[in-house]
Amino acid sequence: MWYAIYARDNPDSLRARSAARPAHLARLHALRDEGRLLLAGPLTAIDAEDPGPAGFAGSLIVAEFADLGSAHAWADADPYRAAGVYRDVEVRPFRKVLP
Repeated sequence: MWYAIYARDNPDSLRARSAARPAHLARLHALRDEGRLLLAGPLTAIDAEDPGPAGFAGSLIVAEFADLGSAHAWADADPYRAAGVYRDVEVRPFRKVLP
């Protein structure tokens, strides 16, 4: 089943986000390579493709996991969590309808 992982960043977390980004992306690439990643990306803090020093407000990941517990475990192990980037993370079942 698909699960949406919605994470909100702590204030002033851009430096920590940048430092943890390679490890964070490696985990997303692994999901992609397994055919389990529907989408992933940051939520910008301002209405701009490149938010510059304004940074990011959070992240959205939609990926396939065996169950809700597995999705939570994966989200809890995210390098952004360990680095203190995320203020909180919500994991919810997601039903893809379109396209």
